[in-house]
Amino acid sequence: MSFKEQLDSGKFVVITELQPPKGNNLSELFESAELLKGRVNAINVPDLQNAIMRLGSLSVCNLLKAKGMEVIFNLSCSNRNRLALQSELLNASALGLENLLLLQGDHPSIGDHFEAQAVFDLDVMGLLNAAKRLQEGYDLMGNDLNGKPQFCVGTYIHATVKGHVLDLEVMDMEKKIRMGVDFFFTNSVFDLSLFEPFIKKVAHFKVPIIAGITLLKSVGMARYINKHVEGASIPDSIIDQLMKAPDKQRTSIEIAGGLIKELRSLCQGVQIIPIGWEKQVPALLDYVGF
Repeated sequence: MSFKEQLDSGKFVVITELQPPKGNNLSELFESAELLKGRVNAINVPDLQNAIMRLGSLSVCNLLKAKGMEVIFNLSCSNRNRLALQSELLNASALGLENLLLLQGDHPSIGDHFEAQAVFDLDVMGLLNAAKRLQEGYDLMGNDLNGKPQFCVGTYIHATVKGHVLDLEVMDMEKKIRMGVDFFFTNSVFDLSLFEPFIKKVAHFKVPIIAGITLLKSVGMARYINKHVEGASIPDSIIDQLMKAPDKQRTSIEIAGGLIKELRSLCQGVQIIPIGWEKQVPALLDYVGF
């Protein structure tokens, strides 16, 4: 069953993010992927996340797909113009990569090549439009395609904001649905009291929402996220739980697992973001019974 078929069936899906290496040694990534094979519904492969130069999402997705895994190819606007973005979408289709996560992307100034020039020829809405046009058989200039791709398109939405910002996110989500978005990933969710109002506001869209779940390694990491990550809100109760824990790794799994169990009744899936703890994902899956 394809990822789109699983979403269409209403199944609760579990996705894991696997970061490409900084280099071409894929042994660790393949080892992590093999541990997850048959246990997750798809593997999400970021595209130059945090503006760090790495192996690309396209090649990693192609290699994982060849190993029998369902993958989600990421493409962002920050480093390619509209010619390259459309070509990359066609490249993905030619390789049989149907699942897309289309993103605005990170400015190079925050990464490890801070002197690189940002592109942003298209914004994420422009990229979603490009994917829509290609699937209709035309490029952005209205030229006919010789063969048209078919994609399952996802993008990102902030789900733990408040007040008028939440209303703006809902309006943005509606626009993206009109552009052909099939599913949404959210930012990392730590506080369900913030996530639930969002879910209530968007329930009528009837589009799969997949909540982000980040494994917290330490109190320092939790405090850093609270201070620097847009839309993140980690409750004091979680920070206290980590602070008092004799086994931080086990406690991190319990925190993430508890959130996943509660999210099962609220949304259609979760994306586990291990941030270096890829080998702990199977233990998390065991904890929640997947």
